[in-house]
Amino acid sequence: MMRKNDYRKLALMGTLMIVLLAFQNYTGRGKEKFPEIRFITESSVPLNLTNFDPNELDAKQWERLGFSEKQVATLLNYKKIVGGQFTSKAQFKKCYAVSPEKFTELESYLLFPENGKDRYSGKFKGYKKKEIIVSRKFNPDGFSAADWMKIGFSEKQAEAILKYKNYLGGSFVSKEKFKECFIISSENYSRLEPYVLLPAKTPNDFKNSSKSYAVKSKIQYHNFDPNTTDLEGWKVLGFSERQAQTIVNYRDRNLRGSFKTPEDLQKCFVISSEKFQELQPYIKLNPTVDKKQETDFSKIDLNAITFKQLLEFGLDEKSAGSMIGFRKKLRGFVNKQQILDTYNIDKDLVQKLISIAPLDVSNVPKYTLTEAPEEWLKDHPYFKYSADKIIFYRTTYRDDKKILKLLKLKPEYEERMKLYLK
Repeated sequence: MMRKNDYRKLALMGTLMIVLLAFQNYTGRGKEKFPEIRFITESSVPLNLTNFDPNELDAKQWERLGFSEKQVATLLNYKKIVGGQFTSKAQFKKCYAVSPEKFTELESYLLFPENGKDRYSGKFKGYKKKEIIVSRKFNPDGFSAADWMKIGFSEKQAEAILKYKNYLGGSFVSKEKFKECFIISSENYSRLEPYVLLPAKTPNDFKNSSKSYAVKSKIQYHNFDPNTTDLEGWKVLGFSERQAQTIVNYRDRNLRGSFKTPEDLQKCFVISSEKFQELQPYIKLNPTVDKKQETDFSKIDLNAITFKQLLEFGLDEKSAGSMIGFRKKLRGFVNKQQILDTYNIDKDLVQKLISIAPLDVSNVPKYTLTEAPEEWLKDHPYFKYSADKIIFYRTTYRDDKKILKLLKLKPEYEERMKLYLK
C-alpha cells in the first residue's frame, strides 16, 4: 500500500515539474520582432506635384511620390484586384496602403472623376497613353510644353515636366536629375536617355532650390512697363509660366489693371526682394490717364455679357472662360445662383457683378421631357446623365410627372431639371 502511494506522489511531482518547465519556456521566449516601419514624412514628399493619372505610374514613380516599396507593391496588387485600373478617387482611397493623410495630399492632383459614374463622360473620352518617340539628340532645358507633347507626352505631363524644371531652378542640370522627375517612367527614361544632351552626373555644388540655382546670366534685362507686359514678357524676365500668370492676375484683378508705383510690383508675393532689386533699375512706369469703365454693367444682360466685358469688369481669363463656358452648355442661365455655382470663378467679384447686372431669361430654351430634342438632353449638364432613361420612358409615357417619378432622382437634381422644363 505504501509503495503504491509513493508511486502516485512521484507521478504527481513529475507532472508538476513538466507543467512548470513548459510555463517557464513559454514566458521566457523572446518577444517577436516586428518588421521595421518606415513613416512617410513631409521631407520625403516631392515638391513638384502636379496632375497625374495613377494608372500610368510604375513602381519607381510611386516611390518618387513618397510610398515605400511595400506600399507600392500593395498599390499595384490592389490595382490588379479592381480590374487592372483605378476608376475613381473613391476607389483609390480604399487601398489601405494609402493613408487618409496621403490621400488628402494627393487628391487634388488625381486625374480621374470623384466616382466611377463619370468615368465615361465626355471629358475622359479618348484619354489614352501615347508612345514616346524621339529621333534626334536634344537638350530638355530648351523644350517647351508643345515640344514635350510632340514626342508623345500628354499636356498634363508636359506641364509637370516644366514645373519640375522650374523647381530645379530653370535647368534639369544632369541626366540624374532629369531621371528623378516622377512623371517620367523608367521605361520612358530609357528611351530618352541616349538622346538627352545633359551631363551624366549632378555637379557637387548643386543645391536643390530654385532660388539658389537660378541662372541669372541667361536673363537679359531691358526697360519695361509692368502695366503693358504680358505673360510672355514676364517669362522673358525670368519668371515661370505660373509666376507670370500670378503677376498678371495680381495687376488686373487686385490693382484693377495698373501698377501705380514700382513698390506695387514688389508687393506681389511671387517676386522676391532679390528679384525686385534686379528688376527695379529697368522698371519704367509710363504715366497713364485713368481709364473710365466703358461698359455700363447695370445695363448688360448676364446671358449676353461677353468674355471681353468680363475681363473689363475685373475677372481673370480663367473665371471669365468658366462663366461663358457654363452658360453656353446650359443655353443660358435662368437664375443668378447658377452663376455663383460655376466652377473656377472668383466668387467675390462675380457676386458683385450679379448684384449690378440684370438677367434676361426670355431667350433661354425650355422643353417638356416628352418634346425635348435628344441632342439637347444628351448635352445639357442637368439632363445628360438621365437622357437615355428619359428617351426610353417617353416612348411609353407622355406625362412629365410620370417620367420624373420613374427617374427616381434626388430632390436637388429634379429641381435643377425643372428650371429648364416648361
